[in-house]
Amino acid sequence: MAQQRAERADAVRNRRAVLHATERLLAEGGGEHVSLDRVAALAGVGKGTVFRRFGNRAGLLQALLEERSRELRDAITNGPPPLGPGAPVRERLLAFLDGLGAIAEDNAVLLSAHEQACAEDKYDDPSYQFWHRHLSVLFAEARPDLDADFLAHAVLAVFDGNLIRHMTPPDDPRRFTRSIQQMATALLDRGDHQAVIPQPIPEQDR
Repeated sequence: MAQQRAERADAVRNRRAVLHATERLLAEGGGEHVSLDRVAALAGVGKGTVFRRFGNRAGLLQALLEERSRELRDAITNGPPPLGPGAPVRERLLAFLDGLGAIAEDNAVLLSAHEQACAEDKYDDPSYQFWHRHLSVLFAEARPDLDADFLAHAVLAVFDGNLIRHMTPPDDPRRFTRSIQQMATALLDRGDHQAVIPQPIPEQDR
């Protein structure tokens, strides 16, 4: 039993060391600077340890992104309003985008690297699926006349690492978050206007 506890403690320490090393390499040289060999050497563990725990570079970046967003996910699921259940849709949406925007603004380099490494499996990423599911529920409640599944994908598509860096100047560090909140809440505002159903484009005009 004592040996098992020691092994678990070692595994926890190794995981922390590996993620910390990944973070350092990202800060030093961006996503291209991250490799299993470099991470293992910096973390002081064998490459096999990194491979067994994370699989590949994409899994490593995915784990680091999940680590950065764990607190927000917990707050959405079990926390008090407005992030947690119980608040009106608009308040929950604004609170969620404020939290996700802050993570994105603080981890734009990580997002860019994650997007490149996980491009083929983007929609299967656990973090992405969690955010998409949450947004879909909010949009479905507020705008049952629209395709909530698509709206959730459309909002998340804006969380692009390069765009976030471009939209986060030093003198206005929360510009991206403010803008994405404005865009998302505009989707909730039907007002008194009747929805306009787009007409098919005539074939001769295509």
